[in-house]
Amino acid sequence: MTEAKPATKQRGASQAAVAWRRFRKNKSALAGATVVGFFIFVAVYGVFFAPLPSRSFWCLYNSCADLPPFQNWAHPLGTEPSGIDVFSEILHGALGDLYVGVVATAISVLIGLLVGALAGYRSGVSGALLLGITQIFFVIPVLILILLFARIGQLLVAHGLGLTLIVVILGIFGWPTIAFVTRGEILRIKELEFVQAARSLGASNTRILFRHILLNVLSPIIVLASLLVAGNILTEVVISFLGFGDPSTSTWGLLLQEGFSYVRTSWWVSVFPGIAVVVAVLGFNLLGDGLSDALNPRIRE
Repeated sequence: MTEAKPATKQRGASQAAVAWRRFRKNKSALAGATVVGFFIFVAVYGVFFAPLPSRSFWCLYNSCADLPPFQNWAHPLGTEPSGIDVFSEILHGALGDLYVGVVATAISVLIGLLVGALAGYRSGVSGALLLGITQIFFVIPVLILILLFARIGQLLVAHGLGLTLIVVILGIFGWPTIAFVTRGEILRIKELEFVQAARSLGASNTRILFRHILLNVLSPIIVLASLLVAGNILTEVVISFLGFGDPSTSTWGLLLQEGFSYVRTSWWVSVFPGIAVVVAVLGFNLLGDGLSDALNPRIRE
């Protein structure tokens, strides 16, 4: 008789592998990731394909101003009456909007993680104070304050820092949701067994918070960050459309604001950047929804 071989214990798939498998099966998530990847590619490398430099009025002096789309392959999306090439501005504007969306989101995530972690892990007066500050930021009319600070900071616009001012303002006022989610997750996680074990072994509060708890909070924060990027891009478009943006830096919002003046006669000036905004924001929203499903441990395959 042959001896039976001992059964080998199979290792379960890691959380990252399970999330990736779920993400691949979600067609809308893959579509969103494709759109976001294309948007990033255009933002980074689009300047090399743009026919004209940013904010160039070349066509005004070369008899190609106010050119309709699809009539001249040198200017496929037409030109403004002022001589600006729409296709070139969309490519240059992608970089400006990506800068606003990503950097402002990074600032909000850092502030939200710090405030939410301290409010959730610390009890007593300090935790209640941080929670109260977060609630105050929730009821502040953010857009009005952004427009106010943007108007006050017009001096920075003269030095080419107007877009950076918008990034800082969006980052400072965009963290409350991140803080609330972080606080709620930490209140749940800090009572779990592995945290209690680390505390019984003598780990400091700082080590427990940053080495054991925050790593388990990143999944919902990644989802919120992807959605916040889309929200920041839309907010920048609104700010620039209302005339509070940086007129020296190409953004889709600035192009929409310029096209609004010619909407009856030169519709293409505002239609094409508007399509770009819709597609980019839709891509980030689809990506966020897909990440939410893939990283949710309560969803079974």
